[in-house]
Amino acid sequence: MYFFEWGCWKMQLEREDARKGDEKFDRKWGIKRELPYESEDDEDQAASRFCVSETPKTRGPVYVFSENIIELRSGMWETKRGLITILSLAFFMPVFLYSGALIELIFTFIESLIEQETYKHLLFPVVFYSLMISTIAGVYFKFGLRISRLEMFTSRHLLIRFNRKTQQVHLHRPSYCGGIVTLPWKGVTSSGASDKTAIAGGVGVPLYLYWSPRVTGTLHPEDAWVGKAGNNQAELRDEWEFIRRFMDEGPQGLPRPRITSHFPWPWQAFTPQFEGLTHYFRRASRTTKVGLLLICPAFLIIGLGHWLSLLLCWKPRWPKLIRQAGLPGKPIPPLTTLADRPPHIQERLRANAHLWTVRPGKRPERKTGATFRRRQPKPNNSEQS
Repeated sequence: MYFFEWGCWKMQLEREDARKGDEKFDRKWGIKRELPYESEDDEDQAASRFCVSETPKTRGPVYVFSENIIELRSGMWETKRGLITILSLAFFMPVFLYSGALIELIFTFIESLIEQETYKHLLFPVVFYSLMISTIAGVYFKFGLRISRLEMFTSRHLLIRFNRKTQQVHLHRPSYCGGIVTLPWKGVTSSGASDKTAIAGGVGVPLYLYWSPRVTGTLHPEDAWVGKAGNNQAELRDEWEFIRRFMDEGPQGLPRPRITSHFPWPWQAFTPQFEGLTHYFRRASRTTKVGLLLICPAFLIIGLGHWLSLLLCWKPRWPKLIRQAGLPGKPIPPLTTLADRPPHIQERLRANAHLWTVRPGKRPERKTGATFRRRQPKPNNSEQS
C-alpha cells in the first residue's frame, strides 16, 4: 500500500493555502515543527558510518543479492495492503452486474432484429443500464482511480536498490509517489544507526532511511522504509548493519539472505499481516490472545485483498541505465536533481523549499527562563532600635 508515500509526496507539493490549514491544525493541537540544523544533520550522518551490531542480518524480502547489488522491498504500510482493493472491487460489483444484464439485453435485441420481432420494450432497459454503467465508471475514473492505484494497476512493490560499485541508492516508486530517484550512499541517515534516530523503539515500523535536502539536491528530503516491520530496535539495528557492511565492506562475511520471487504467491500476501506483531503476541494477556484469535477472519479477508492486489499489479522494472549500473564499461547513473522533474513539479518544490531547509550552524541552547533574586524583607524599625 502506497498511501504513506503518496501522502508524503503530496505534502511536499502542497500549495500555500493548504499549508495554512495545516499550520492552524498544528497550533490547535500544540504540534511544533522544528527545522534541523547542520550540526545535527552531520551527527546523524556520522552515526550511520559506525558498526551498531555484531549480528548483521536482513529479514527481507530480498529480491536481488549479488557481489554489487542488494535489492529489498520498500514501503511503510505494506502489511495493511488489501483494504483499498476490497473496497474498489465492491464499488465495481454493480458495474459487473449491470454489464452482464446489458450484454444479455443486447443479444436479445439483436435476435429480435434478425427475427423481425418487436423490440421497443428492450429500448428502455438498454438505455437505463448503459447510463448506469457510464455514470458509475465515470465517477470512478474521475475520483476513485487515483485511490485504487495505491494498491492496484501499478507496480507490485516499492523497491530500494543498493549498488556497492557506484555507491548509489535507487528508489523505485510510481510517479504519483515521487517516481524513480537515484541518491548517494554517502549522506544517508538511518533509524537503526543510533538511539537518537530510532523511531518508537523499532516496534511496528520498518527500517527508516533519510536523505536531507543538503544531500539530495532537489530542494526536498527523500526517505524510504526498508524491509519488514520490526518487533524491536535490535532487529532494525541488525538490518541496518547488514546494509551498511554490504555497501562499505562488501558481501564477504554476511549471511546470504533468502531470495524472494516477484511472482505473487498467496503466502506473500497472508504472512505480511503478522509483521511486527510478535512483540505483542509474546507479552499479550490470555484475554488479548483470545481476542486476536477471534479476529483472525479479518486478517484472512485483508490477506485475500492483499493477494488480489498483487495479482492486479505488475512486476516493477528498473530503467536500463540503473539495471546496467556497475557493469564494466557501462555509465554511472546521474544523481536525481531538480531539473529531472517536470516544470510544474519544479515550481511547487521551489515554493516549498523553505519548509525543509537545513539551518546553518548549531542549534542555540534553550533559555531556561529568567531567574529572580529573592527580595530581602525590609528591617523593622523596632528591630533597628
